[in-house]
Amino acid sequence: MAFATVTNIVSYLPFLLLPGDTGKFLYSLPIVISCSLLAALLVSMTFVPLISSFLLESRSETPIEERRQRGFTGWYFRTAKKGIQHRKVCLAASLGLLVVGGIVFSTLKPQFFPKDLQYFSYIDVWLPEDSPASATSAVAQKVESITRRVAEEYGKSHPEHGHPKDVLLSMTTFVGGGGPRFWSSATPEDRQTNYAQVILRTKDNHDTTPLLARLQPELDSQIPGAIIDTRSLETGKPVGIPIQVRISGEDLPRLRAEAEKLKKIFRDIPIAARVRDDWGEPSAREVVHVDVDRANLAHVTNADVSDSIDAALHGVSAGVLRDGNKQIPIVGRMRMEERAQLSDLHSLYVFSRQDTSPVPFDEVATTSLDPVTPKIRRFDQYRTITVQCWPTQGHLPSEVIAAAMPKLNEFQKQLPAGFIFRFAGEQKEQVSGFGDLTTVLVICVFAIYLALLAQFKHAFKPLIVFAAIPYGIVGAVFSLAIMGQPFGFMAFLGIISLIGVIVSHIIVLFEFIEERREAGEDLELALIDAGILRLRPVMITVAATVIALFPLAAHGGPLWEPLCYAQIGGLTIATFVTLGLVPVLYSFVVLDLKLIRWEHEDHMSAAALEKKADAPVTSGMPA
Repeated sequence: MAFATVTNIVSYLPFLLLPGDTGKFLYSLPIVISCSLLAALLVSMTFVPLISSFLLESRSETPIEERRQRGFTGWYFRTAKKGIQHRKVCLAASLGLLVVGGIVFSTLKPQFFPKDLQYFSYIDVWLPEDSPASATSAVAQKVESITRRVAEEYGKSHPEHGHPKDVLLSMTTFVGGGGPRFWSSATPEDRQTNYAQVILRTKDNHDTTPLLARLQPELDSQIPGAIIDTRSLETGKPVGIPIQVRISGEDLPRLRAEAEKLKKIFRDIPIAARVRDDWGEPSAREVVHVDVDRANLAHVTNADVSDSIDAALHGVSAGVLRDGNKQIPIVGRMRMEERAQLSDLHSLYVFSRQDTSPVPFDEVATTSLDPVTPKIRRFDQYRTITVQCWPTQGHLPSEVIAAAMPKLNEFQKQLPAGFIFRFAGEQKEQVSGFGDLTTVLVICVFAIYLALLAQFKHAFKPLIVFAAIPYGIVGAVFSLAIMGQPFGFMAFLGIISLIGVIVSHIIVLFEFIEERREAGEDLELALIDAGILRLRPVMITVAATVIALFPLAAHGGPLWEPLCYAQIGGLTIATFVTLGLVPVLYSFVVLDLKLIRWEHEDHMSAAALEKKADAPVTSGMPA
């Protein structure tokens, strides 16, 4: 029992090694489970025997010979005996099961971190970069009215106690920037006039996701000229827009052209929606071109021209006026009629910092209406455009990436020298997260092997235990496929934690087998009797665990569903593997591979002495 607890603990402790936000999210899991397992071991070895001595009556146990003949244990005895006798056929059939499991696994959709049930959600509203705050406010008000109408329609279609359901509890709008951080993974946007954020709070967290699913197509169809995203709160490491591809380079026009090719790739995919990049569309701006030769003759620099234009249009700060607890800036600037039009710049004078006489603007600079990139972002010090999009309703980001992958590979091959192509978003985090979990899995398996090595004092017996683990994983894969769940971070977590449970059951079964071996029992009977003795405890334990997982799977939301279904399927299959296939594996290793000697040393030495005593005695003298 102690070693079974140790294997369960070492299967969870490596999760403490996970880095970043994922490690912070799961940090409490191994600590709480380890403390619970140690407490359960202490209670089972102290309090349970004590209270059992008062509550339970002693009664004689049914002899093992009788249990072999009748009831469910009798059926198990006959089935296990046939399995051991036809062990090669059984192992071949089990390998076929693993192959089928691999095929089913290839059909599962990958996913990084599923969204949890939340009361809060929010809507991002993006207008073109040169939009004033008044236009953004008008669009935000239209978003509010559409949201209220859709929430009312949803409430009428989902009545509660015979009346329309009241869905929305509150709705708050911020124009010109994001609101305060109300969730760890929701980073507020910087202040910008073309952005608004609408924060929603529902009365029932089960209504948030279906409400957003109805709201997104309504917003797309009724508000043209704006990019509007309905967003759920993220659990775990924040990803942002799920589908992101980065392209980096220093040649600005060529970088723009390559980004347009990327956007066309995603626009051609039917399950991709709201394709954009993070630089925004170029907008027409009045650009000032300074004549360097004339400016040098007039002792005027580019900074002088820029300061003069800024002073004329926006004014110069002259100080601050204090009025009680208020600070009012004092700004000096031209009269409104002198700065109402861009053409007024031509009558502007440029003042030099070298105390020379002012120069007319037209003598040192000209203006032209040119398209200008509103934002230039960098990643790893390179100019980088990130092409972003969302999957359509009912599809995962991994499906969009899989559909675009052939064209993305061709796109990478044609990129000129000096340009870098990288995945971001969920694809990047999924590869990184699964890599970290694979490392945890290797450490977990190695730690369990060391624990089994210390218990069995045999290098090959732990491998028999590990041979049963893939069948539990196949059960988890079948369960995920039947329930239509993706294979993501939480499903992977459920499979890793499943390993410790499977190993702990097999350890207890091996303890009974070793006791029978030391008693000198026949191999076949020892293997089957160990299964008979562990039949009821294993089935009760697994049934209790599976039954307890069903409410969480049914009402815990999409975050916990993959983990629960993986453990339900894995534990169910692992039960049959533990009781049915482990005896077959053990007998195959002993009888066919001969990697384990069945006879105990005490019995072997006794048999050798008996044989020596029965041998005829010779004197050794020549006749």
